[in-house]
Amino acid sequence: MQRILTLFLFLSGLLGCGNRGGAQLIQRAGEFVRNAFDTHADSVAAGDSLTPAEQLLRDSLRLQEMALRLQEMKLNEIMLRTQLADATGRNHTADSIRRAERKREIDSLRKITPGVPVLVEGDTLFKIYTSMGGVSPADRAERIADAITKIGKERRLRRDTLHILDNEMYLDIMYGDKVIMSLTEQDALWVGKTPRELAELYLPLLDAKIRYLKNENSFWQFLRRAGMFVLVICIQYLIFKLINRLFRRLRRRIIRIKQVKKRGLVIRDYELLNSKSVTRGILFACNLVRVLLLFTVLVLTVPILFSIFPRTEHLAMTLFHYIIDPVKMVLKSVVEYIPNLFIIVVIWYCIRYIVKAFRYLASEIENEKLHISGFYPEWAQPTYNIVRFLLYAFMIAMIYPYLPGSQSGVFQGISVFVGLIVSLGSSTVISNFIAGFVITYMRPFKSGDFIKVKDTVGNVIEKTPFVTRLRTIKNEVVTIPNSFIMSADTVNYSASARRYGLIVHTVMTMGYDVPWRRVHELLIKAALMTRGVEEYPRPFVLETELNDNYMCYQINAYIRDADMMPEIMSDLLQNIQDLFHAAEIDLVAPHFYSDRADSLNFKRRKEEKDGY
Repeated sequence: MQRILTLFLFLSGLLGCGNRGGAQLIQRAGEFVRNAFDTHADSVAAGDSLTPAEQLLRDSLRLQEMALRLQEMKLNEIMLRTQLADATGRNHTADSIRRAERKREIDSLRKITPGVPVLVEGDTLFKIYTSMGGVSPADRAERIADAITKIGKERRLRRDTLHILDNEMYLDIMYGDKVIMSLTEQDALWVGKTPRELAELYLPLLDAKIRYLKNENSFWQFLRRAGMFVLVICIQYLIFKLINRLFRRLRRRIIRIKQVKKRGLVIRDYELLNSKSVTRGILFACNLVRVLLLFTVLVLTVPILFSIFPRTEHLAMTLFHYIIDPVKMVLKSVVEYIPNLFIIVVIWYCIRYIVKAFRYLASEIENEKLHISGFYPEWAQPTYNIVRFLLYAFMIAMIYPYLPGSQSGVFQGISVFVGLIVSLGSSTVISNFIAGFVITYMRPFKSGDFIKVKDTVGNVIEKTPFVTRLRTIKNEVVTIPNSFIMSADTVNYSASARRYGLIVHTVMTMGYDVPWRRVHELLIKAALMTRGVEEYPRPFVLETELNDNYMCYQINAYIRDADMMPEIMSDLLQNIQDLFHAAEIDLVAPHFYSDRADSLNFKRRKEEKDGY
């Protein structure tokens, strides 16, 4: 019976692995033992009525039966072991397949999952990829960093307290009795290691970081930082004092030099600034430089002071970024703007040389070295101005997208606002400009012509896109808007004089007692005597009116120089007077005689009446 119990315990220990085959073998062994105990109990109960020989025979039979059953159980054990091995192999195969599938999944996710870094004092120790127990990777990384930071800030340093605690489902990395982090099989698969290998990989990293933090938070380190803080303050004070002393000496030297040198800033014998103003400006510039230097030293030393202590180091970095970020942004913007600047320069140079080419063509046409059919020389300069304006407008339109800030809404809004103001406030300017453009190509007059615009008569001294300026015979310069010229009558005396010959004329009256042929002869002779009057075509006289007491005669003469028209008219009137006086013909109008005779008769009658 002892042998049976021993066999049962052996089988139970061997097959107690929890699988299906082992459970079946244990169940069969248990039934065998129960049957043996039951048979032994029956034999003991019946043994009281059997003889010793019968009892011995029965026991031998029982032993043989039990040996046969034991042999059968051994065969069953072999069969069950075979089944157990097959089941274990299948389980291992299934586990390997599951691990391979999970690894493939992780490999595919690794491309799109960067992982959450564990940051401790700005230093990345490792990354967390998976969640654990409903805690996200970001929360796990934050908890690990907090645990390391709290341990590192402890004043006492314990040696060799980091260890790995193996649980059933995960591994814990412990610092004494505190859990720093837990690692699962999923964490290990993300880095291609087993949990144990991963824990042993992280262990030295955590140990080095904790030792570093404890060293940084030690009392001696605090004393060293306090000494550095005081040293920086002293250096800052000495630099401030040195800068102020140097600029005080410079200020005294500037004042002394300007007292010796009394002359100020002179440009071509013009004193732009006197000595006092120059001195004041130089002193202001020096003071500004001094303030900038002090501010620069302050800006550099304040972040250094904050960076000495770990608790204020983030403030130092914040202040440093407040200063350096704008500078970096400006420098980065300048560097990034270089290609656009290159494009702008290329566009500007291209337009510049195109404008130069048009200017050359305009000068050649204006000087009549280049003749283009239907294109007059006086059109050259205005056309060049228009083409230049259009080219520069086109250049601005091309450059606009490359200007800094052109894509921002504020820049575009300001551009629209300025354009609206210009469009609303320049209606008269635009009308004058368009009128000037039309006048240029209508060619009603050109510079130097003697013209009449409504009641203004004079020579054209300047034509601009907006106004035209005339100089009258009294040397008065009159500025007339081009839109007014377009709406008024314009007489060009010079154009008529150059092409046909300008006719100057004057009207005189003569009584019927003077023969008209004699009057014609004297008037034509007076015109031919006048300097500037053309002999061919000959002057002629027109009789314009037959009045009751007199005849109206109009003398007409051709001239070629319209600018001399006032002088020619004056000479013509003088010659008329000279010739008529020489011919003893009175130039007084006939009705003057009748008025004078009436007044004489009235005077005589009055004298006669007074004599009576």
